Amino acid sequence: MRVIILGAGAIGAHLADLFSKINQDIVVIDDDEQKLERIQENCDLMTVHSSSNAPIKAMKDAKVGNADLFIAVTRDEYMNLSQCVLAHSLGASRTVAKVENRELTIPQVVNAFSEAGVSSVIDPDNLAALDIVNSLKMTWVRQRWDVHGGALTLLGIKAWEGCEILNIPFKQVFKPDSPYHVVAIKRGNDTIIPTGDDMIKTGDLVYFMTMRENMASMKKLMGKSHYPEVKNVIIVGGGRTAVRVVNMLPDGIRAKIFESDPHRCEELTELVNNDRVMVINADGRSVSNLMEENIKSAQAFIALMGNAEANILACLTAKELGVPKTIAMVGNMDYVGIAGNVDIGTIINKQALTASHIYQLLLDGDVRNIRNLITVNADVAEFTAHPGSRITMKKVRDLGFPVEAELGGLVRNGKGILVNGETMIEPGDNVVVFCHGTPISKIEKYFK
Repeated sequence: MRVIILGAGAIGAHLADLFSKINQDIVVIDDDEQKLERIQENCDLMTVHSSSNAPIKAMKDAKVGNADLFIAVTRDEYMNLSQCVLAHSLGASRTVAKVENRELTIPQVVNAFSEAGVSSVIDPDNLAALDIVNSLKMTWVRQRWDVHGGALTLLGIKAWEGCEILNIPFKQVFKPDSPYHVVAIKRGNDTIIPTGDDMIKTGDLVYFMTMRENMASMKKLMGKSHYPEVKNVIIVGGGRTAVRVVNMLPDGIRAKIFESDPHRCEELTELVNNDRVMVINADGRSVSNLMEENIKSAQAFIALMGNAEANILACLTAKELGVPKTIAMVGNMDYVGIAGNVDIGTIINKQALTASHIYQLLLDGDVRNIRNLITVNADVAEFTAHPGSRITMKKVRDLGFPVEAELGGLVRNGKGILVNGETMIEPGDNVVVFCHGTPISKIEKYFK
């Protein structure tokens, strides 16, 4: 498949890295030769330098007319849209444009773009806000991903003293009828796909597959019963993502936004459509300001400033002040591992979220959903099993499934079922697979 990426910034570079790992025919276009050189050093692909005076020439040099997927992720959303229209007119099969203005994502506008040749419009701030609001539903969980409308749920939980299954081999703990399944463990810088001899150790980030009805027992099992529900949230940084978050907050949650720029504060009062939100013109990194606004009554703290280091430090400060749930926007991929290792709660990276949504377009229609978990350098995907596919021929233990992947659970007739070695997958099942070190495209072959 031929993929052309317009824009060699953070999202474009992340996409190029993802696609190059599955041996796609990739071309990256940008007007910054240094960015192109950096990408070419790390990925096996072609680059095209684009002059602002001759964008059509660059598109033709990249052979856009042969593209199966054209992705425009520059900083200029209107350029992204116009170049997608141009790419479509030149023959590109599908086009994706990154936008930042929420007015460009309303259905009527999206439909108009679709008629002009823009197959998909993606707003990274909206994706980040959805992830943040979802994470507020459980203060004791680092990461949460609902599968197939919530029939199954993937939970990433940090294990500390108080966890009931610390230092016990899984073969002694988990039985075929256990209501949860461990699909991976992050220990330091290592990701472990567990066997029966593995165990959970203090400080591990453990990924469980379970069902919604088991949440209370999971909370007790992991020693998190003392964690409260979120009623009050403090947000530091009043950018676009903050606006999306507060306008999505569930009923019953109140929020305070700290923003140091007085002009932006005036804008926020117009943009925020929620009477449970207060905008405060003050520096949210200041402990005295936080104490003055009663941070000790907050159950969650969200750092959304434009600087990853500032967000990490702000979350560490909030932890010291007793806030149980912290969420940090970390835009620099180099800081993601650091943020996880210093015990930041939930890490939000817009590049990875955007790439996951675009990455799915590259895969066959059998893949219903996909999520890139940057903290463990892994993908989680939901596949549909076809009649006659390899995955339906034998019990799971006899499939010869890659050791770097784990079958977590399946949804059959709308009901979530956890997978074990004796499970027989049936045609039509929607199966959740955790992949570390194995490309999603390799797993796809089992389901065709």
